[in-house]
Amino acid sequence: MLAYRHAFHAGNHADVLKHTMLGMVLRYMNQKDKPYRLVDTHAGAGGYSLEGRYAQKKGEFEQGIGRLWERDDLPEAVANYVDAVRSFNPGGALEQYPGSPAFAQMLLREQDQARFYELHPTDYRILEAYLGKTKHMQVMNADGFEGLKSQVPPSTRRALVLMDPSYEGTADYGKVIASLRDALTRFAEGVYMVWYPQVQKVEAAQLPRRLEALAPKGWLHARLTVQEPDSQGFGLAGSGVFILNPPYTLHDELLTVLPYLVDVLGQYDEAEYLLEQRAS
Repeated sequence: MLAYRHAFHAGNHADVLKHTMLGMVLRYMNQKDKPYRLVDTHAGAGGYSLEGRYAQKKGEFEQGIGRLWERDDLPEAVANYVDAVRSFNPGGALEQYPGSPAFAQMLLREQDQARFYELHPTDYRILEAYLGKTKHMQVMNADGFEGLKSQVPPSTRRALVLMDPSYEGTADYGKVIASLRDALTRFAEGVYMVWYPQVQKVEAAQLPRRLEALAPKGWLHARLTVQEPDSQGFGLAGSGVFILNPPYTLHDELLTVLPYLVDVLGQYDEAEYLLEQRAS
């Protein structure tokens, strides 16, 4: 797991879906004055150079944020996402991509809290230098699955947990389920947001149904499929976001967002989206 570097994938189609939805959920939570805690279990470096050798190796951002950068027909939620990336690039050119902690910093209010976990030593040092001294934010070089146990329930009784491990092997799928099951016993009212890759693994295909079984008060599942696997069946065809206890407004907002992203990010004729939910 410590070999994984998100810099190779920063700004790709999976980041577009994840960070657009993260912004939507954070904006919803900001509608109430009461503070909340964000827990990011696999935070990464906080920001990534799109001109560096990692991002340039496959240029994945060109098929993600790159396809949205110059468009003037963006739905509101996608426009908010692109505006956030623009604020991370004050020179006007697309040179840097913000990670989840940077998106969170843009949207969290003074009364809110953030707890960022990152195990990779280099990414941790970058994130610590970036946000470690920011008021109400803590950056920890620790396992986010384990760290979550100490973060819920928060004293505010409001929380959003973002869980997006690398899923490089198969162990992370089971850890997601075990960690969420434990968290829900501690704090069933929290909002839990899980990103997962659409890849040729049984565990990936089974994960949404396993998450459904955990949801005590309803769930929402969004998936974006944009490209075909390679000739051997490998590659990231798309990705999904599963939310336990989702904002009630999210489903209807995504009815505009997801078809748009299919049209703009789709790389083959069968590109599609899935949107399903179970209300509490």
